[in-house]
Amino acid sequence: MTTTSVRRQLAPVPFAQVTLDDPFWAPRQETNRTVTLPHMHQMLMETGRIPAFDLNFTRPVPSPIVQIFGDSDAAKWLEAACYALTAQADPSLAALVNEFANKVVAAQQPDGYLNTHFIVTQPEMRWKNLRDWHEMYCAGHLIEAAIAHHQATGDPKLLAALCRYADHFAAHFGREPGKRRGYDGHPEIELALVRLYHATGEQRYLQLAQYMVEERGQSPNYFDQEARERGEDPAQFWAKTYEYCQAHAPIRQQGKVVGHAVRAMYLLAGVADLAHELDDPTLLATCERLWDNLVHRRVYLTGGIGPSRRNEGFTSDYDLPDESAYAETCAAIALILWNHRLLQFAGDGKYADIIEQTLYNGFISGVSLEGRHFFYDNPLASAGDHHRVPWFACPCCPPNLGRLLASLGDYFYSTSVDGVWIHLYAQSSAKVQVQGQDVDVRQVTNYPWDGAIQLELRSAQPQAFTLHLRIPGWCDEWQVRVNGAPLAEEPALTKGYLAIHHTWEPGDQVELTLAMPVQSVWAHPAVRQMQGRLALQRGPIVYCMEGIDHGGVGLDRISLDPAAVERFTVEHRPDLLGGVTVLHGAGALIQEAGWEDALYRRNRPPTTQPVDVTAIPYCVWDNRAPGEMRVWFRTG
Repeated sequence: MTTTSVRRQLAPVPFAQVTLDDPFWAPRQETNRTVTLPHMHQMLMETGRIPAFDLNFTRPVPSPIVQIFGDSDAAKWLEAACYALTAQADPSLAALVNEFANKVVAAQQPDGYLNTHFIVTQPEMRWKNLRDWHEMYCAGHLIEAAIAHHQATGDPKLLAALCRYADHFAAHFGREPGKRRGYDGHPEIELALVRLYHATGEQRYLQLAQYMVEERGQSPNYFDQEARERGEDPAQFWAKTYEYCQAHAPIRQQGKVVGHAVRAMYLLAGVADLAHELDDPTLLATCERLWDNLVHRRVYLTGGIGPSRRNEGFTSDYDLPDESAYAETCAAIALILWNHRLLQFAGDGKYADIIEQTLYNGFISGVSLEGRHFFYDNPLASAGDHHRVPWFACPCCPPNLGRLLASLGDYFYSTSVDGVWIHLYAQSSAKVQVQGQDVDVRQVTNYPWDGAIQLELRSAQPQAFTLHLRIPGWCDEWQVRVNGAPLAEEPALTKGYLAIHHTWEPGDQVELTLAMPVQSVWAHPAVRQMQGRLALQRGPIVYCMEGIDHGGVGLDRISLDPAAVERFTVEHRPDLLGGVTVLHGAGALIQEAGWEDALYRRNRPPTTQPVDVTAIPYCVWDNRAPGEMRVWFRTG
């Protein structure tokens, strides 16, 4: 009997082989390297997270739980800094990286254990509360940092230390006699172990990742067992349900994306990795089933996920309020990680659509243009009281954002047996290999402000392969030319990609033009909070309005005529917010005249007057004077 493999057909082109030099992302990456990473290092020093690795706590921390997961914040900074060094030499940053790496290595205990809180503060509580205390989560981020450090520096010291740590908890957890059948309450170790397997070639790390995924949610539930061992009643768990940590059922039995949004996405990223590594169709089917639930019922227009502050995560289908939206920056990042893994299986553009939607909206909104202020949560409306801040008591989002920005090139290109895939558009250069031959790909474009994209393919000699160009889900019309001429036969659109089969001569050019009209966006009728409202989008950019552009009038008093949206004008403003394209149009403003001191009045509906409106990209809101913001507008 022949079975069909579900292993990935595509391989991402590493960011080290991609250079972004476009006006949207390149300045953000430079600010990340020169401003954000040094700022984060300073804050990690001041709050004790990096000094904690000296194992000499000299100052109180904001709360014990912050100290418990503090190692992960420093680890993510280290990973981000190593990615930045891989892309560009920076002696001052390299010195900080080396200093911190040495601290981590020196902090490791003789048995391999490496968590500063449980080394210094509560050594008797090691591995006693996996449900809440983030030991393996911190280990996962340290593993990812160690892999990045080895790639950036060639120095094996940190990677060797984290291999010893992984071996330490492999000796304590598993199904073998004498081991605990535990797993972490905050998934992350699963995907990190798969990366460690690739970095070392050691099969035991892949097997450990498989165990962590397979054991989660099995009965009897491990979190019940460890709670009783601590003398606690499992029924008193504050979150009330193990859905919070995705341990309510074995992964293949889960039908909805539930609980803490970041934890869910990290777990599913690991599940996707294992589906490939183990060639397991049941794990891939699980990802696809949960993806359908998330994308069709539980994701914001901006790519944000998790509407609830209470559990930093999911509630029920179609529950997507705007002003109270949590939409944690880390959750947007984790959503990108998961979709990038799913994209490589068969090159389905629906996954790239989610990556693009999130990158340009709910991800990059998490950091200010100047690089020193951050959003933890990303609502889609604000009364004027929500602003970025320099740091958080729980600072998971800033270094997470920093590591994705530094490695952003990972998400633009892939290769397959038959050719090159272009998933995202930005002015950039990529060095790829197709069938053993080097090919340089060059994109010239002003995307996302303009849909004209010019591609040049350079290789030493002619070569026949397929160029796969993604047509975004928001785009209804496009044109493609090769060396200035239309193709003899219009290529078919398959799973969101145009496949251009051609014998490419050195210097061949492809012109792709994506129509970018201003579009009105409507929510499903079951999204009760958004009925009678529309949003504005152009290309991949979701727009909002800010009070500063509208004389301080209440933005919820402005309504838009759906028929007028197509008449909105487009203006690129190089002088505004780092250079953005804004939209101008007409709306209607509810008047206050005639109300005097009345709170209510009968039989006399409000009157409106015409008003000029200006919409800016959502991703750059709150970079000017404080004020209101709104994405969704009334239509009557």
